[in-house]
Amino acid sequence: MLMGVLLAAHVVLLFVHPAGATSPTIDPNAVNIGIVFDVGGRGDKSFNDAAYLGAERAEKELGVHVRFIEPGDGSDREAGLRILAAEGMKLVVGIGFIFTDDLNQLAREYPNTDFAGVDYSVATDSAGNPIPPPPNLAALKFREEEGSFLVGALAAMVGHSKKLGFIGGMNSPLIQKFQAGYAAGVHYVCPDCQVIAQYAGVTPDAFRNPGVGKELALAQYQQGVNVIFHASGSTGLGVFEAARQTDRLAIGVDADQYSEAPGHVLTSMVKGVDAAVFDAIKRVKDGTFKGGIYTFGLAQNGVRYVYDEHNRNLIPDSVHARLEQIRADIIAGKIKVPSTLGAAP
Repeated sequence: MLMGVLLAAHVVLLFVHPAGATSPTIDPNAVNIGIVFDVGGRGDKSFNDAAYLGAERAEKELGVHVRFIEPGDGSDREAGLRILAAEGMKLVVGIGFIFTDDLNQLAREYPNTDFAGVDYSVATDSAGNPIPPPPNLAALKFREEEGSFLVGALAAMVGHSKKLGFIGGMNSPLIQKFQAGYAAGVHYVCPDCQVIAQYAGVTPDAFRNPGVGKELALAQYQQGVNVIFHASGSTGLGVFEAARQTDRLAIGVDADQYSEAPGHVLTSMVKGVDAAVFDAIKRVKDGTFKGGIYTFGLAQNGVRYVYDEHNRNLIPDSVHARLEQIRADIIAGKIKVPSTLGAAP
């Protein structure tokens, strides 16, 4: 028993706790929630920061107690989830698709603990039907392709070039959804436009390499691209730097990233990661949590594009009006947005 306690304590030392993280101890007077961040961690000004905002809101509005763990590297993620489950958290959340297999395993090991996975990767059977997660695991998924379609259409309408750019982080089915939707949106309004798509790598580290992001973006801008949409975590910070350096435009992802390059961010394709995390925590607090697949698209306000006082000068009224019509047509089912590369729109 003592050896197990010492091992757990040693594993805890493998993690870096971000500034602002709550106390690692259990609060006996609150509903205790545990969250393990994705590769890139806090400060990515994107995916992980959005999850943190949702949890922070839950602490303030629901009175829950949240314990955050930030893995030192990708191999630490299972240990982080296991620590939280062993500590007796009511809900354990993994931020990112790379947690899928670990969440499945732990949900079966801890049937009395609730789990949630943001961007959980749903497996399918031989007939292509989705395989549901364990009953105590909520798969929080987004229709990234729908929001990406909108920013692709926008990029084509205001880019003043037949070449549009896309930079992804890890080359994976999830990020390919962004690319598929973006390319479909570009071609919806400009059939003869070309989308130059590149990825920063094939491992999770591809989400935290701004140097590669800048290198890829500079190369695309030099090829005649005026607008680049990135879906690459903190690697995208390099894309914004390249946009500033070349006086071109970039499109942010997951959160409103205008402040990263004011005047050079055309818009951002925002995913409601904060809302999804808050919703899962609220269901636990209310006693209504159920496992299953939860999907957030345009119709559920799970994805959207940013249009506010910062970027209205970059988006003419006529373009905005057409974009809103496209959005309505997607929600109404008049436009079918592909979620995989090579699929017909």
